[in-house]
Parts: sequence; structure tokens; C-alpha cells
Amino acid sequence: MKSRPPTKTRPLRRTEPATSAIDVVTPAPVDDETPTQRLDRLAQTRAASTIGNLSPIALGLAWADWAWHLAASPGRQIELATLAAKLALESARAPAGDGRTGLQDDDPRFRAEDWARWPFNRWREGFRQAEAFWREAAQVPGVTAHHTQMVDFFARQWLDMLTPANRLLTNPVVLRHTLESGGANLARGLQNWAADTTGVPTAEDQANAARFVVGGNVAVTPGSVVYRNHLIELIRYAPQTATVHPEPVVIVPSWIMKFYILDLSPHNSMVRYLVSQGHTVYMLSWRNPDESDRDLSMDDYLELGVLEALRAAAQDSAGARLNAMGYCLGGTLLAAACAALAREGGMPGYPDVPAPSTLTLLAAQVDFSEPGELGLLIDEGQVNLLDHLMRGQGYLSGQQMAGSFQFLHSRDLVWTRRIREYLMGEREQGNDLMAWNADTTRLPARMHHQYLQWLYLNNSLAHGRYRAGGRPVSLQDLRMPIFLVGTERDHVSPWHSVYKLHHLSDAEITFALTSGGHNAGIVSEPGHANRHYSLAVRPADGEWISAEDWRAQAAPHEGSWWPAWQAWLAAHSGKPVRAKPIPAKASLGDAPGTYVMQRYPEP
Repeated sequence: MKSRPPTKTRPLRRTEPATSAIDVVTPAPVDDETPTQRLDRLAQTRAASTIGNLSPIALGLAWADWAWHLAASPGRQIELATLAAKLALESARAPAGDGRTGLQDDDPRFRAEDWARWPFNRWREGFRQAEAFWREAAQVPGVTAHHTQMVDFFARQWLDMLTPANRLLTNPVVLRHTLESGGANLARGLQNWAADTTGVPTAEDQANAARFVVGGNVAVTPGSVVYRNHLIELIRYAPQTATVHPEPVVIVPSWIMKFYILDLSPHNSMVRYLVSQGHTVYMLSWRNPDESDRDLSMDDYLELGVLEALRAAAQDSAGARLNAMGYCLGGTLLAAACAALAREGGMPGYPDVPAPSTLTLLAAQVDFSEPGELGLLIDEGQVNLLDHLMRGQGYLSGQQMAGSFQFLHSRDLVWTRRIREYLMGEREQGNDLMAWNADTTRLPARMHHQYLQWLYLNNSLAHGRYRAGGRPVSLQDLRMPIFLVGTERDHVSPWHSVYKLHHLSDAEITFALTSGGHNAGIVSEPGHANRHYSLAVRPADGEWISAEDWRAQAAPHEGSWWPAWQAWLAAHSGKPVRAKPIPAKASLGDAPGTYVMQRYPEP
């Protein structure tokens, strides 16, 4: 394929119609903002900045819905008062009423044996009883399901802040450590707190930051950038075997992450594993947008991103059929693209791009009716606030996006970390996955609004209202074999939600449910300790079974799911042929490319 100059790109689409009558059109650009609209935007964003950029209006509506219904339900009030009295008596009678101490405790904050001693056992028991009360108190008849979930979620956030494990004088583990170290842990913790507060890193922080370098010891699988436009770079990895399967694997990661989660250190790089097994691999690397990219749309991400990557990979591999794989939202968009290519008449503008011969989706939802805890933070009020935040700067920053995930995982990402770093004085060393997680990306304002509105709020893809090339997309057009992966502890793409593709397509689906969460469950290389997965195949046009019935019937396996997927890819590929090096004339530069290096100071 001829090399392409770095600046070459087709014009970006700046306007497009809503995908259906109920889809909301993207707000007007900041230049069209009236003085009164600007006043409203500044007032709402200033208020939201005090609560982690969450909409106080959305939170207030949830609280009011719950409070008004409870106020109008004297019978429910009596039930909750009776429950509170019962739990208080149980807590007072026994220091450890449920017997869960040490490793038997399902809360890792209380597993140390120190919590079995008085008075810590009573404080622990009181906290657990408060949790039990609020689990029940959030349930008030008449409250909308979304508001009930929000009340329950934020009650847990409040309790996690108040737990006795978070304070020096009520945490026996911290007290013992302080006595044993003569207070050295508190001195180190004060240094850590000062560094985080002032933004001036300690020497240890600087050393940790330099441990993982993109292109140095992560994202180091050899390869070349073979295509570039304004939105993506396409990396082709060099063969590492004498023969390769003729059908390349084209990988589409999510645009909210940098691609090298799939090419971390050599020992846990999925890309390196695939090329070592005789597969030619292409990786899409998304541009990290700035304020000039505010008008990039979902159509741009579909066409300039996914479809151009498929076209470039097919041309670079002399027209070979492709195996396509998408991760998280990259998988969502890839599924839409494959359905558009597979429908009658194909995708306008891409007659030379056939539908891939196989499709792999990793932790990728196509039905957003039950998006898990992330859906708690997405409603009309929150989307309106995000529009206000992005209108001034043109994008959603990585820091602003990370704030939402901190709310979802506040126990681990906020409170447990603060105990460890500020009270125990133990600075987190991190690993390659954590270093990748801190390497944040931005999201263009227009695209981000559309993806929340079309996917999360309107569920347009599952309902056949998502449009590609001006025509609706139906997932029923996916007829190629599909390998689908869900992870057991995924709070971003819950596996029950990922499984819903079985409802929307009659294709053959091989579903793997693996241990771990949204990231750790996917980065699950062979040899990784304590990994397991379940696997079963639903044949094309096979009968529907529920997710729980599937889990009961699926065959369990120990170890990594990667070899099972690789065997599936090989079974759907042709006979290996002689591997060819990447032509020098096709290279626009060495992997990992330039877009992955784009970093900006956070606002």
C-alpha cells in the first residue's frame, strides 16, 4: 500500500441529523451561546465542581423522589424504625454478631484479626448494621428504579466515607502499625498528603512515574504505522513466526483509553501473544483530541476511525478477509460498523470494504438497557451538565472522566488508597496496568454528547435506530461467527449486559465469562495466577437461554481464556502462509506511533 502523508484526511463531518425523532440534537457551538445561556452554564458548572462534577439537580431529584414517597408512607416508616431498633439491639448484644471475622469477612477492610478485639469489633459491627439498614431503607415503593439505585448507591458512598476503617483512632491495624513504627508511618503519610495536595511529587513518586515508559518498556511490540488520518493511526505489527494465518486481526480499542492496554509489558501483551501464535495484527490508535476537535462526531469515529482502519488493513494485506476485534466502546462501534457493512447494499462510501469474516467483542455492550453502576451517573440532567462542562473547553478531560470512575469505586480508589498512603505511609508502587490507567485521554464534546445520548439514554443501537451512512443499523445483520467475552466483576460493561447480544443476533456466538474486572479480566495472559473462565457455544439460530442458565451449563476452565480465543481464531482462518515483513515504503514510522504520545495538562 502506498504510504500516506501524515496530514492527509478527508473533510470532517460537522453537522448531521439526529438518529431518530427522540434523539436530541447536539447543543449549539459555544460561539452561538447567548449571555443568559452562558450565565446558566457558569452557575451550574460552578455548583457541580464542589461534588465531583456531578449534577446537583439530578442528585436532588433522586433524593426528593425518595424523601417524598417515604414521607407519604407511614407504614414504611414504621418498618424502617423497627428494623433500625432491631439492628441496634443486635449490635449492642454481640461484639461480632454475624461471626464474620478475619478472612471470613466479605469486606477486605475488616479482615485483619485486630478487628475482633473490643472496642473495634463493636464499631465494625455497628458499621455493618448501618449498611444493612440503608440497603433496606433505599427501597421505598413508588420511587423510580433509577432514583432508587441512586439513593442506594450514594448512601453506600456516604457510609464508605464514615467507616471506622478510615480514621487513625478507630482503625486497629493503623494504630498497631503506628506503635510499632514509632509514628514513622504518619510522618511518611504526611509527606504523601503534602505531595498530593501541592502537586509537587516526592522523589519516590518521580521514580514510580519513570518505571513504565510508552515505547520504552510498555507498548514495545515491533511494528510500523501504515496509515494515518486526523483521527487514527493504524499500526501493523511485525511477524514473529515463519508462517502466519492469511486473515489479519484488526483491533479497535475504546476511544476513552489508549490502545496499549492490549500491548503492555512483553509478558502480558495480547498483541505480542497473537503475533507469537502466527497472526498478523493491526491496531487502531485513537488521536487524543484537543479543543480544535470539539466538532468530531460519532459518524467521524465510525467512518474516519473504524471503517477507514478496516479499509486500510484490507488494502495493506492485499485484500485479505479480516478478523475484527473490538474492546469496550470500540467493540460497540465495531459491531455497528460490521452490521452496516453486512446489510444489503453495504455501507455507502465503502463498497471496497467487506464485512469481516469473524467478530470478537471484549467487554463490549450493544444493549445499554442495563449498563450497571455507570448508568447511575448518566441521565438527562447529568448529560446537560457535561454539555455545559465541555462547551467551554471543547472536550471532556481525562481527569473529569476519572472522577466518575472514582465515585463508582470510591472504596478502593479513594478511601482504601488514602488509608494506605496517608495513614500507613505506604506509597502505591503501581504496575503497568495502573500506569496505563493514569495515561488519560480526552473526548470531543460533540462525540461525547452523542454517544451518551444515542447509546446510554436512547439505546439506539439495540433498538435499530442507530444510523450509519444515513440508514438504520440492525444487529440482526451480524451473521459472521462471534466470540464474545464478559468479565465477572465488570462495573463498566456488566457481563449480563454484554450477554444481551444473544437476543439481538442469530449468529453463532461463542461466549466466554472470565474472572476479573473490566481491565484485569481482559489482560489475562497465560500463566497469570488464579484465573479461570467458562465457555459455551450458541450455534447459529440456536435457542435463547438466560444468562444465569448459560452460566449453570457452561464448561468451567482454569487459566487464561486467551488460548481458547486463539484456537477459535485459528479454526476460522485459512492455512498458514509464509510471513512477509512490513514493506519499508508502507511505513509512516515505528510503533507505537505518535498519537499515543499526545498528552495535555489537565484544566
